[in-house]
Amino acid sequence: MKVHKVERRRGKALEDAVLDAAWSELLDAGYARFTMETVAARAHTSRPVLYRRWQNRADLAIAAIRHIMHKHPVNIPNTGNVRGDLIALLQQFSKERALFAAFISLQMGEYFSETNSSLADLRASLLQGNHSQLDVVLARGVERGEIDRSKLTPRIVSLPVDLLRHEVLMTFKPVPTAVLAEVVDDIFLPLVRKQPARKEKK
Repeated sequence: MKVHKVERRRGKALEDAVLDAAWSELLDAGYARFTMETVAARAHTSRPVLYRRWQNRADLAIAAIRHIMHKHPVNIPNTGNVRGDLIALLQQFSKERALFAAFISLQMGEYFSETNSSLADLRASLLQGNHSQLDVVLARGVERGEIDRSKLTPRIVSLPVDLLRHEVLMTFKPVPTAVLAEVVDDIFLPLVRKQPARKEKK
């Protein structure tokens, strides 16, 4: 039996090492072969250390995903108009999160079956009640009078990111800026743009 050397670390240093190891294990093996034992071995610690912090492999996987998202944050742009903000935000999503989202869609199927959850449930868990960057951008657009709040249904709000995710799943590459601009200009903004008030005829 192979014995793994246990390194003495505590607190945040230990937790970061475990979560980095968990993410690497997810990338290499996918959730189907993701176990507490393999993560402990990769992190050079013991399984009891993991179980003191996470009840099961599902909790550890979500913690690892959240950890990586915090290490690679997406900043909220402020270009002065909603079109510029949306394109800048989608560019960041494409660069920082698109392949990440594709991995979750392709490699986390057993997680969704095991936890009886969906991709939407996972997103809500990762956000932990916070507003998404897209929500903030759209709220600014409403405040500036560029967007009609009444048109922001959940399905329409999710449309830009859904289309971005689709492009990534089809190509496994970051989405070109020209395509992102097309999504914003030709599809999304026409659905939500606030129309100027009509002048009454005298």
